[in-house]
Amino acid sequence: MPIFTAADGTQVAYHLRGEGEPLVVLPGGPMQASSYLGDLGGLAAHRRLVLLDLRGTGDSAAPADPATYRCDRLVGDVEALRAHLGLERMDLLAHSAGGSLAMLYAARHPERVARLVLVTCTPWALGRQPSAEDRLAAARLRSGEPWFEDVFPAFEEWLAGKTDFDPAFAPFFYGRWDDAAAEHDARAEFNDDAADVYGSDGAYDPPATTAALTRVAAPVLVLAGELDGGPRPELARAAADAFPHAEFTVQPGAGHYPWVDDPEWFARRVAQFLDRDEAKVSQTE
Repeated sequence: MPIFTAADGTQVAYHLRGEGEPLVVLPGGPMQASSYLGDLGGLAAHRRLVLLDLRGTGDSAAPADPATYRCDRLVGDVEALRAHLGLERMDLLAHSAGGSLAMLYAARHPERVARLVLVTCTPWALGRQPSAEDRLAAARLRSGEPWFEDVFPAFEEWLAGKTDFDPAFAPFFYGRWDDAAAEHDARAEFNDDAADVYGSDGAYDPPATTAALTRVAAPVLVLAGELDGGPRPELARAAADAFPHAEFTVQPGAGHYPWVDDPEWFARRVAQFLDRDEAKVSQTE
């Protein structure tokens, strides 16, 4: 298991899967161990995945200062990983909450990003987040599922702030709820204390980030899940609109973990973008 040392001395781990040109991968959660990413639906057959365990998660050490779990402060760890790998520029993929970290990195180091893929990313860094109505609207798309009637009322109560999160809500985060999805959900490993710090006061400056992203020359792919509630495709598109050279795609039938819902579709679409000599600049697909 390879390790590098962050600027403050924290030992940060990453995991390698596959062969080929490296693709640095930032996990979501926030502050979820990278193991849940697996091989990203077979994307490791196209690229060598460099799966980062953010400080305090997975095999990485906890920092001496918990304030360094804040999203904007984690940008330094991403840059330290790039330098450690000896990459002048890097292809970067981020999932979910990791998308805000990737956007802050691109805003601060635009010259270091070769290509960027944002997968079901809520654009917190741009001051946008899903509403309860967004999540409920997406959840209602699942009304034909056999588990829906048993779970939806409690999901509605949670979104109203009346109850705590229940693991029974997991089916709403997948495009299909089957054995593969249940197994994937069971492997989730979070640092809840770090997650509380990730988006805390000062983490984001949406006007400054929005302005900085207009200077990112790298091609960007923003991929949303058709059935995802956080973000719904309409909200995910806001991330694409922030970049001058972005394309936007919606994976049919996918939820928040599209590589679990349809591995072949996901890996093919992302590999197509990463392997393109001249990325097509488009806002829709």
